[in-house]
Amino acid sequence: MRILIADSGSTKTNWLFTDSSGESQSFKTSGINPFFRGSEDIYNELKTELAPKLADQPHQIFFYGAGIINQERGDVLRVPLHRLFPDANIETHSDVLGASRALFGSQAGIACILGTGSNACLYDGQQVLAGIPPLGFILGDECSGAVLGKKLLGDYFKNVMPTDLQTLFGEDYFPTEADVLRNVYREDRPNKYLAGFTPFLSKHIEKSYCHDLVTNSVREFFERNIIQLPDAQQFALGFVGSVAWNFRSIIQHAANEYGFAKAIILKDPIDKLKEFHTTR
Repeated sequence: MRILIADSGSTKTNWLFTDSSGESQSFKTSGINPFFRGSEDIYNELKTELAPKLADQPHQIFFYGAGIINQERGDVLRVPLHRLFPDANIETHSDVLGASRALFGSQAGIACILGTGSNACLYDGQQVLAGIPPLGFILGDECSGAVLGKKLLGDYFKNVMPTDLQTLFGEDYFPTEADVLRNVYREDRPNKYLAGFTPFLSKHIEKSYCHDLVTNSVREFFERNIIQLPDAQQFALGFVGSVAWNFRSIIQHAANEYGFAKAIILKDPIDKLKEFHTTR
C-alpha cells in the first residue's frame, strides 16, 4: 500500500510518501490553504511541485490542512488531488485533526497548533469534539507567527520597541511603512508575510522585551483558547508547529501555571502521522 500524507499550513506543506516496504520520501512544497486559494491554482502548483517528485502513484492520500473547515473547503483540495491521482482514495481533514492524531493517536487530549496561524481543540481519540474558532490573524490566532509578527511591526513603527532592538530589527528587515502596509493590506498571504518576522523573537529571546511579548502571547493563547474548552485541565496537552517548538520552554512554564502536566511538543507532526496511518 502506497500512502501519501500531507501536513499543510499557510507557509509550507510537508509531504511524506511511504510504501509497503517502509521506504519513505519526504519533501516540502509551499503552503496550501483552500480558504484563500482555488482548485485550479492548487492543481497547477501540485502538478509542478509535487507530482514529479513521487516515485509512484499513491493508493491512499491523507491531506491535513489549515483552512479545511468543512467539506466544501476540503473539496477545493480533493478536486486537484483527484485530477493528479485519479485512482487514489483521498481524504482531506483539518489541520487540528492531523495535530490530534500526531500528538495522541487514539487517546484523548487537547491538541494545539502554533505556527503561522493558531488553533486548539478537544480530541476524544477518534474525532474533534470541541474547539474555539481561531478567527484568523485579525480577530484571533493568538500567539501565532502572524500575530507575533504583527505585534513586532506595530511596536517597531510606534516606537514601543526598545531602541536597541529597533536598531537590530531595522538592520535585519529594513522595513518601511509603505512596504509593510502594501504587504499586509494589498498583497496575497499577509499572514505568511507577518509570520516571517517571528525569528527575530527567538533570536533575541534573552531580551526582556522579546521574552515578555512571547510570554504574554502564550498566556493569551491559553486563556482565549485552551481553558475555554470543557474540563480542560483533565486532559493531556500537546502542541505542534514551529512557534510552539521555538518557544517550548515558555509554553511548558505556562502549562504548569494553568494547571496542566508537562505538554507534548512536536515541531512537525508528519512522522507521527505516518505512524498513525501505517500501524493501524
